[in-house]
Amino acid sequence: MSRVAKQPISLPKGVELTVASDNISVKGPKGTLSMHHLPGVSITQDNGVASISLAEGTDDKFGGTARALLSNMVKGVSEGYERKLELVGVGYRAAMQGKALNLSLGFSHPVLFEAPEGISLETPTQTEVLIKGSDKQIVGQVAAKIRGFRPPEPYKGKGVRYAGEKITLKEAKKA
Repeated sequence: MSRVAKQPISLPKGVELTVASDNISVKGPKGTLSMHHLPGVSITQDNGVASISLAEGTDDKFGGTARALLSNMVKGVSEGYERKLELVGVGYRAAMQGKALNLSLGFSHPVLFEAPEGISLETPTQTEVLIKGSDKQIVGQVAAKIRGFRPPEPYKGKGVRYAGEKITLKEAKKA
Protein backbone atom coordinates (compact mmCIF):
# COMPACT_ATOMS: atom_id res chain seq x y z
CA MET A 1 0.00 0.00 0.00
CA SER A 2 1.26 3.51 -0.75
CA ARG A 3 2.53 5.81 1.96
CA VAL A 4 -0.26 8.28 1.28
CA ALA A 5 -2.97 5.63 1.69
CA LYS A 6 -1.59 4.49 5.06
CA GLN A 7 -2.19 7.89 6.68
CA PRO A 8 -5.48 8.09 8.62
CA ILE A 9 -7.95 10.93 8.06
CA SER A 10 -9.23 12.66 11.19
CA LEU A 11 -12.85 13.77 10.99
CA PRO A 12 -13.50 17.15 12.67
CA LYS A 13 -16.55 17.74 14.87
CA GLY A 14 -19.74 18.08 12.84
CA VAL A 15 -18.47 16.00 9.91
CA GLU A 16 -20.24 12.71 9.16
CA LEU A 17 -18.83 10.03 6.85
CA THR A 18 -21.28 7.59 5.27
CA VAL A 19 -19.96 4.59 3.34
CA ALA A 20 -22.51 2.83 1.13
CA SER A 21 -21.98 -0.03 -1.29
CA ASP A 22 -21.56 2.19 -4.36
CA ASN A 23 -20.63 5.66 -3.04
CA ILE A 24 -19.08 7.56 -0.15
CA SER A 25 -20.64 10.77 1.18
CA VAL A 26 -19.30 13.33 3.61
CA LYS A 27 -21.66 15.78 5.30
CA GLY A 28 -20.54 18.86 7.21
CA PRO A 29 -21.39 22.48 7.97
CA LYS A 30 -20.41 23.67 4.46
CA GLY A 31 -22.47 21.07 2.58
CA THR A 32 -22.46 17.50 1.38
CA LEU A 33 -20.04 15.87 -1.08
CA SER A 34 -20.03 12.36 -2.48
CA MET A 35 -17.85 10.20 -4.73
CA HIS A 36 -18.01 6.72 -6.23
CA HIS A 37 -16.27 3.81 -4.59
CA LEU A 38 -12.93 3.03 -6.22
CA PRO A 39 -12.35 -0.66 -7.03
CA GLY A 40 -10.56 -2.67 -4.36
CA VAL A 41 -10.64 0.14 -1.78
CA SER A 42 -12.55 -0.11 1.49
CA ILE A 43 -12.99 2.71 4.00
CA THR A 44 -13.48 2.12 7.70
CA GLN A 45 -14.41 4.65 10.34
CA ASP A 46 -13.93 4.48 14.11
CA ASN A 47 -13.63 7.13 16.85
CA GLY A 48 -13.61 10.07 14.42
CA VAL A 49 -10.82 8.63 12.26
CA ALA A 50 -11.27 7.20 8.76
CA SER A 51 -8.73 4.81 7.29
CA ILE A 52 -8.21 3.26 3.87
CA SER A 53 -7.55 -0.44 3.32
CA LEU A 54 -7.08 -2.39 0.12
CA ALA A 55 -8.59 -5.76 -0.73
CA GLU A 56 -6.19 -8.69 -0.87
CA GLY A 57 -4.68 -9.32 -4.30
CA THR A 58 -5.80 -6.01 -5.84
CA ASP A 59 -3.57 -3.40 -7.38
CA ASP A 60 -2.74 -0.61 -4.92
CA LYS A 61 -2.87 2.24 -7.42
CA PHE A 62 -6.23 3.50 -6.11
CA GLY A 63 -5.27 3.62 -2.42
CA GLY A 64 -3.50 6.98 -2.40
CA THR A 65 -6.05 8.50 -4.78
CA ALA A 66 -8.97 7.42 -2.60
CA ARG A 67 -7.28 8.82 0.52
CA ALA A 68 -6.50 12.15 -1.14
CA LEU A 69 -10.03 12.53 -2.53
CA LEU A 70 -11.60 11.66 0.83
CA SER A 71 -9.28 14.07 2.65
CA ASN A 72 -10.20 16.87 0.22
CA MET A 73 -13.89 16.15 0.76
CA VAL A 74 -13.52 16.28 4.56
CA LYS A 75 -11.63 19.58 4.40
CA GLY A 76 -14.13 21.00 1.90
CA VAL A 77 -17.23 20.34 4.02
CA SER A 78 -15.55 21.54 7.22
CA GLU A 79 -13.45 24.56 6.12
CA GLY A 80 -14.14 25.05 2.42
CA TYR A 81 -11.78 26.05 -0.38
CA GLU A 82 -10.94 29.49 -1.68
CA ARG A 83 -9.11 30.75 -4.76
CA LYS A 84 -8.21 34.38 -5.43
CA LEU A 85 -7.74 35.96 -8.86
CA GLU A 86 -6.18 39.34 -9.66
CA LEU A 87 -6.98 41.50 -12.69
CA VAL A 88 -3.90 43.34 -13.94
CA GLY A 89 -4.27 45.95 -16.67
CA VAL A 90 -5.60 49.43 -17.31
CA GLY A 91 -9.40 49.37 -17.23
CA TYR A 92 -9.63 45.72 -16.17
CA ARG A 93 -12.22 45.36 -13.42
CA ALA A 94 -14.74 42.96 -11.97
CA ALA A 95 -18.11 43.59 -10.36
CA MET A 96 -20.96 41.42 -9.18
CA GLN A 97 -24.18 41.82 -11.13
CA GLY A 98 -26.73 39.86 -9.12
CA LYS A 99 -25.33 36.34 -9.03
CA ALA A 100 -23.26 36.85 -12.19
CA LEU A 101 -19.71 38.15 -12.38
CA ASN A 102 -19.29 41.07 -14.79
CA LEU A 103 -15.72 41.33 -16.11
CA SER A 104 -14.32 44.25 -18.12
CA LEU A 105 -11.21 42.79 -19.74
CA GLY A 106 -10.46 45.13 -22.64
CA PHE A 107 -12.88 43.52 -25.07
CA SER A 108 -15.57 45.50 -26.88
CA HIS A 109 -18.14 43.81 -24.64
CA PRO A 110 -18.30 42.87 -20.97
CA VAL A 111 -17.86 39.20 -20.07
CA LEU A 112 -20.66 37.80 -17.90
CA PHE A 113 -19.93 34.63 -15.94
CA GLU A 114 -22.59 32.65 -14.09
CA ALA A 115 -21.23 30.69 -11.12
CA PRO A 116 -22.16 26.99 -11.00
CA GLU A 117 -24.15 25.50 -8.12
CA GLY A 118 -22.21 25.41 -4.84
CA ILE A 119 -19.76 28.18 -5.78
CA SER A 120 -19.89 31.72 -4.43
CA LEU A 121 -18.10 34.61 -6.11
CA GLU A 122 -17.06 37.83 -4.37
CA THR A 123 -15.29 40.99 -5.49
CA PRO A 124 -13.56 42.62 -2.47
CA THR A 125 -12.04 45.26 -4.79
CA GLN A 126 -12.49 46.04 -8.48
CA THR A 127 -9.36 44.07 -9.38
CA GLU A 128 -9.85 40.98 -7.19
CA VAL A 129 -12.19 38.00 -7.49
CA LEU A 130 -12.68 35.47 -4.66
CA ILE A 131 -14.01 32.03 -5.54
CA LYS A 132 -15.32 29.97 -2.60
CA GLY A 133 -16.84 26.52 -2.40
CA SER A 134 -16.67 23.14 -0.73
CA ASP A 135 -15.52 21.07 -3.74
CA LYS A 136 -11.82 21.60 -4.47
CA GLN A 137 -12.10 20.43 -8.08
CA ILE A 138 -14.98 22.76 -8.97
CA VAL A 139 -13.34 25.78 -7.27
CA GLY A 140 -10.17 25.18 -9.30
CA GLN A 141 -12.13 24.65 -12.51
CA VAL A 142 -14.08 27.91 -12.07
CA ALA A 143 -10.84 29.81 -11.35
CA ALA A 144 -9.23 28.34 -14.47
CA LYS A 145 -12.27 29.22 -16.59
CA ILE A 146 -12.29 32.86 -15.40
CA ARG A 147 -8.51 33.07 -15.94
CA GLY A 148 -9.03 31.66 -19.44
CA PHE A 149 -11.08 34.69 -20.52
CA ARG A 150 -7.86 36.78 -20.60
CA PRO A 151 -4.73 34.85 -19.52
CA PRO A 152 -1.67 36.95 -18.62
CA GLU A 153 0.28 37.92 -21.70
CA PRO A 154 4.10 37.57 -21.64
CA TYR A 155 5.13 41.10 -22.67
CA LYS A 156 3.36 43.40 -20.21
CA GLY A 157 1.81 40.84 -17.85
CA LYS A 158 -1.74 42.13 -18.37
CA GLY A 159 -4.62 39.73 -17.82
CA VAL A 160 -6.29 37.62 -15.15
CA ARG A 161 -3.86 35.76 -12.89
CA TYR A 162 -3.96 33.71 -9.74
CA ALA A 163 -3.00 35.59 -6.57
CA GLY A 164 0.75 35.31 -6.10
CA GLU A 165 1.36 33.95 -9.61
CA LYS A 166 4.67 35.09 -11.08
CA ILE A 167 4.66 35.94 -14.78
CA THR A 168 8.03 35.81 -16.53
CA LEU A 169 8.06 38.78 -18.89
CA LYS A 170 9.73 38.57 -22.28
CA GLU A 171 11.92 41.33 -23.60
CA ALA A 172 10.49 43.32 -26.49
CA LYS A 173 12.11 43.00 -29.91
CA LYS A 174 14.87 45.54 -30.47
CA ALA A 175 15.58 47.11 -33.82
